[in-house]
Amino acid sequence: MSPAWISVLCLGGYFLLPGPVSCEGAAPIAITCFTRGLDIRKEKADVLCPGGCLLRDFYVFGNIVYASLSSICGAAIHRGVITSSGGAVRVYGLPGRENYSSVASNGIQSQTLTRWSSSFTVAKGKSGALEATGRAVSTARPPTGKRQKKTPDKKAGNKDCKADIAFLIDGSFNIGQRRFNLQKNFVGKVALMLGIGTEGPHVGLVQASEHPKIEFFLKNFTSAKDVLFAIKEVGFRGGNSNTGKALKHTAQKFFSVDSGVRKGIPKVVVVFIDGWPSDDIEEAGIVAREFGVNVFIVSVAKPIPEELGMVQDVGFVDKAVCRNNGFFSYHIPSWFGTTKYVKPLVQKLCTHEQMMCSKTCYNSVNIAFLIDGSSSVGESNFRLMLEFVSNIAKIFEISDIGAKIAAVQFTYDQRPEFSFTDYTTKENVLAVIRNIRYMSGGTATGDAISFTVRNVFGPIRDGPNKNFLVIVTDGQSYDDVRAPAAAAHKAGITVYSIGVAWAPLDDLKDMASEPKETHAFFTREFSGLEQIATDIIRGICRDFLESQQ
Repeated sequence: MSPAWISVLCLGGYFLLPGPVSCEGAAPIAITCFTRGLDIRKEKADVLCPGGCLLRDFYVFGNIVYASLSSICGAAIHRGVITSSGGAVRVYGLPGRENYSSVASNGIQSQTLTRWSSSFTVAKGKSGALEATGRAVSTARPPTGKRQKKTPDKKAGNKDCKADIAFLIDGSFNIGQRRFNLQKNFVGKVALMLGIGTEGPHVGLVQASEHPKIEFFLKNFTSAKDVLFAIKEVGFRGGNSNTGKALKHTAQKFFSVDSGVRKGIPKVVVVFIDGWPSDDIEEAGIVAREFGVNVFIVSVAKPIPEELGMVQDVGFVDKAVCRNNGFFSYHIPSWFGTTKYVKPLVQKLCTHEQMMCSKTCYNSVNIAFLIDGSSSVGESNFRLMLEFVSNIAKIFEISDIGAKIAAVQFTYDQRPEFSFTDYTTKENVLAVIRNIRYMSGGTATGDAISFTVRNVFGPIRDGPNKNFLVIVTDGQSYDDVRAPAAAAHKAGITVYSIGVAWAPLDDLKDMASEPKETHAFFTREFSGLEQIATDIIRGICRDFLESQQ
């Protein structure tokens, strides 16, 4: 039988770890590659990271100070405290903060995060071995002479895990009655660990069979106890495993205001597939993405080679998930001994910054860069401008249904470097930015703005993304910038103007959107663009959120 997750008291702090273990003296606690800062409820603790964790599997948010949903071991490698071979780490709990930065270090690219309720930092830990004694460890707190206070406001739930989640379970003859009940038990464990509550995650359940059936909606239950009871009462329907039909139905019918969906909260479908679907699931995945739904696939008992001939599309998982990046797919070998698979799945579902199919500032914007290529810039400074453009572009989730990037270089003339539809991956966009050739010439910023509004934003005028224009120039324009900028504002394009060296402040303000003080920037040196990049990213997200209210 798989060990249960138990609460362990070590060094005066509480840990949620797979038991049984016991702590001897000040020995560090062995954790997994996926243990997060928020799993350790202690201001200071010594832990032991395993070796062999894959760097690409780490989710790290911030630099030096990390959001508590970050992997502890990932943060330790990122910080240089340990290597991928593992080792002892000391974790210090810190208050929450805003604007966790994105930095590449030691093979790990940390990610930005606007805000989180708690943080941590890491340092070299005390060496020592953890004694796995095989003895059961008491989950009771030590006696203090006082009655322990209850956790405040349990009804609120886990506020750090806000998501509206539909569990789409397999109710076909393919899974059968026995495995269907085991599947329900697993879903119940996931629901319990999520921390369901009024201000935490809300869940509902849909059963896929011959015809999909919504068993209960998001609004029906806001406590784990009620959800567990509702899951227990769900009956087995049988029929074909028409998962594609059920997923499409869920994306279109389940997530409505009337059924309890909340504004600004990620919409998630967790699809359980025992074996393989009996219908087309790719189209359903496309529909779900169009509706802003993040699709996770939990596959159990993959088809063996002899069964592959019966599978319509062996790549059904990659085609149905939100993104084919490994984050949205999860495999369980069988329905037996599934307890150890609960927590890693919950961690994924609570990492809302990774919900790329939700509408956020990172995946729902079009950003065009208007780059000054005049003679006064010079080749070396032009490269710094391109680096500035790349530092902004790389933060956004670029895809065919996500954020889109375009660039125009201008002198007296305008040269479209690439449009919003030319490149749909971040790698390609960054590569083409690096290879932009310096033009050299005069400066006609007004004509360049008009050209960009007409030829770059014109073709995508009716698209769903919010439009932004980022202008970078180092001098005075030979033509008027006020009228073209006013036309851009009228067209719904938010304009950021960045001036370097001799760029007149009046021109920058004339081009920038309101309020001018947050949309117009100036630096004396081209090297100062690096600091402005963060302000532009923060401003774009602020403008996006305001537009959604």
